[in-house]
Amino acid sequence: MEVKRDILWRVYLSFLGIVVLSLLVLGRAFYIQRVEGSHWRSMSDSLHQRFIELDAQRGTIYSEDGQMLSTSIPTFDIYIDFNAEGLREKKGKRFTENVDSFSIALATYFGDKTASQYKNELRQAFKKNARYYSLKKKLSFEQYKAFREFPLARLGRNKSGIIVETNSKRLPPFGLLASRTIGLSREHMATDGKIKKQNVGLEKSYDTVLSGKTGQRLVRYIVGGTAIPIEGSETDPVNGKDIYTTIDVKIQDITETALMRMLLQSEAMYGTAIVMETSTGKIKSIANLGRRPDGSYWEDDNYALRATEPGSTIKLVTLLSVLEKGTSSIDDMIEVGSAGRLQVGPKVVTDAERSPKPLLSVKECFAHSSNVGMSKLALKAFGSKPQEFKDYLHKFHLDVRSPIDLANVPKPTMAPLNEKGSSLGNMLWMSFGYALQVSPLHTLTLYNGVANNGRMMKPYLVNSIQSGGVIHRQFEPTVIEENFCKPSVIQAARSSMEAVVTEGTARRVFAGVPFSIAGKTGTAQVSDGAIKYGHGVYQASFVGYFPADKPQYTCIVVIRTKPHAASHYGGTVAAPVFREIATKLYAMYVDRKSPSLFTTVKDSAAYFYAGYTNDIRNIYSTLNVGYTDSVMKNEWSSVYAGNYQPVLKANAVRKQVMPNVRGMGLKDALYLLENMGLKVTVKGKGKIATQSIAPGTALAKGVTVLLELI
Repeated sequence: MEVKRDILWRVYLSFLGIVVLSLLVLGRAFYIQRVEGSHWRSMSDSLHQRFIELDAQRGTIYSEDGQMLSTSIPTFDIYIDFNAEGLREKKGKRFTENVDSFSIALATYFGDKTASQYKNELRQAFKKNARYYSLKKKLSFEQYKAFREFPLARLGRNKSGIIVETNSKRLPPFGLLASRTIGLSREHMATDGKIKKQNVGLEKSYDTVLSGKTGQRLVRYIVGGTAIPIEGSETDPVNGKDIYTTIDVKIQDITETALMRMLLQSEAMYGTAIVMETSTGKIKSIANLGRRPDGSYWEDDNYALRATEPGSTIKLVTLLSVLEKGTSSIDDMIEVGSAGRLQVGPKVVTDAERSPKPLLSVKECFAHSSNVGMSKLALKAFGSKPQEFKDYLHKFHLDVRSPIDLANVPKPTMAPLNEKGSSLGNMLWMSFGYALQVSPLHTLTLYNGVANNGRMMKPYLVNSIQSGGVIHRQFEPTVIEENFCKPSVIQAARSSMEAVVTEGTARRVFAGVPFSIAGKTGTAQVSDGAIKYGHGVYQASFVGYFPADKPQYTCIVVIRTKPHAASHYGGTVAAPVFREIATKLYAMYVDRKSPSLFTTVKDSAAYFYAGYTNDIRNIYSTLNVGYTDSVMKNEWSSVYAGNYQPVLKANAVRKQVMPNVRGMGLKDALYLLENMGLKVTVKGKGKIATQSIAPGTALAKGVTVLLELI
């Protein structure tokens, strides 16, 4: 009996413990469900759903005439999830059936491995259940299109396990042309593990404009790791805006070709050449070429902005300042001697070449680039107060950063002019191009101001910011200084620069040029960083404008020579590059023939339209109208009047190249352009008169073109 009571007591106690435990569990469950429920549900959601970024398409950089200088093209990375159900079901039957043909297709198309190598690697990855096997990286759109038709790949993601990641790559269609100024945009992994941008040039200066804004999409991950978008939770990305620059591709090509030819010939260390539109300050071309270890040249740095001792091109500052102050006039005579070396104040000044006569006028001192003569002028004007020379440098904007629309523009430097014992000597060195450092762009801006009759223009590279053909911001020419010198001083400076070409240091190189040029040579011995004066490195330069009577373009050429180069003068190294650029630009843009000389009697029945070839042929056949057909098998053609009869001419259409849609109806143009992956915006009605992207321009998918109809 005692045993029975003892057993029952234990059973009741156990039962009571179970009841208490159950109540605790139920209470805790109720508390979690009702009190902490929202917290744990959010924790669950954070594990199964998240926001992913939707990249915005980066804007395109165009030349002034609408040709692409930098654009984004899609690239595709291919991975395989060998644990995908579609590959694993029925003991991997689908993989086994397709691996041979898939390997052959890969080997045949890409040609980087044999079919057996591909097959062995794929089998090994399948055996290891690789979840993220990297198959191919950075495929172009054409390669990706071909890949999608391969065996296994064409079965779709669920059955093949193939994962495609889309990225974008920044591409300069013209390669070397102005590449340093246009810049680059790329991402890299920083030491802290974060993705950071590395931009230079316009890509950096206008990064926020070009980048646009990323969007967001909330996705939920289900079994197998598939991300399902949650409807109503998406923020669309805002694509970047397009930049239309002042660069003219033809002028850029002329500039770069001329500079490259001289650099290869002289084996120079680097060179830069800039062409500016005189009246506006627009930079029409800017070439920067540096020598690489293999002897080739590339746009490796923006030498146009690098501050260096300019040499004799700075003598324009000395000339302008002494004439403006009134201490000398253009016809005053200066004794320079015949030895090429003379004591000027506390310094012994040497001329690179001996003067043709012991007495030179101020104009002749400039034309023959006499260091002795120019330093004597400076001594007379500023000998008692060297600091005043700096005031003129400031007036000519040579002691501040260039206002050009680029980031990280270096500031000019100069030796002090307010210290006892050294100020006078520093000022004398500055008068002919030493003891101060300015960039070629600074020098060009000053000379352009003289060419522009004393009106100094801000140099700039961007004409407008656009999106879908709509202008968001237009940049206009900006005047820095309306009259930085008296008109009489500007006129004297212009006549002195013309004398450089007609009778001075640039006489020989410009002999026979059929139009007038004004400018100045410069030769400076270099002491810069590891390079010292004794190393025999020179900086040769020529800066000027043309035609001299009505300047249209101003140009500077600066070349840093190799050590102890046989030819290192501005008149023999830089001036020939200027001559080639000027001669070609004059023929193409300045000396234009009057169209009236070649006008013919206008055909009152003249017309022009374009469209689908078969449709045009059907119309003429139906109307029984005779026509001349030279289209052959081309799908698209244009029609114009020739000898009062319609003439059909082929309108070539190529992949990833902008076609000529002028003259088409909207229906044909939309069909053609949208099938090429372009976005089209339309203005007006009728037939197409203009297109915002010039025919022949390289295209990227998703680019927007504006069509105007009249």
